[in-house]
Amino acid sequence: MASYTYGYARVSTRQQELNRQLDLLKQYNCHEILTEKLSGTKTDRPELNRLKDKLRPGDMVIVESFSRLGRSTKDLIELVAYFEEREIKLLSVKENFDTSTPQGKLMMTVFQAFSQFERDLIVQRTKEGLISARARGRQGGRPKVNERELKKALNLYRSEQYSVSEIVEMTGISRATLYRYLKQEQPNS
Repeated sequence: MASYTYGYARVSTRQQELNRQLDLLKQYNCHEILTEKLSGTKTDRPELNRLKDKLRPGDMVIVESFSRLGRSTKDLIELVAYFEEREIKLLSVKENFDTSTPQGKLMMTVFQAFSQFERDLIVQRTKEGLISARARGRQGGRPKVNERELKKALNLYRSEQYSVSEIVEMTGISRATLYRYLKQEQPNS
């Protein structure tokens, strides 16, 4: 199956024109060019989602610049990683970034390293926050289960006379907690 070349162009407002980006993308003989006129800060970008659905390994996506593709650095890194994982080549004309070249692959590695670094920082900050909260007497984790209500919920469930929704409403025990304790009762098969 032949690989396809897709262009993606976006402007932030309805008043802006796509002509400059479209003229540039046409020079690359794209099989199809998808366009959007909406702010990059919008999380729902229907044409970008449509593009992602169309892509197959070996295809190429061409953008005028990274600012047209990602809403933020984090979003851009995630999109570049998304394409890389699916063996989609990415070319950004303005930044001269092409993941099918050795230099592009090097930049991909740098992007992925920054992405992992960011995830590690989030984990570290979360741990530090929990330690700080505990030092002030706050405990994290699930709230303690009311044993009496749990026993009542389990008995109601075993009676097979009530739906799980009714049991949750009568006892205040969450659906997840009820199922967790039911699962613990079952012998390992």
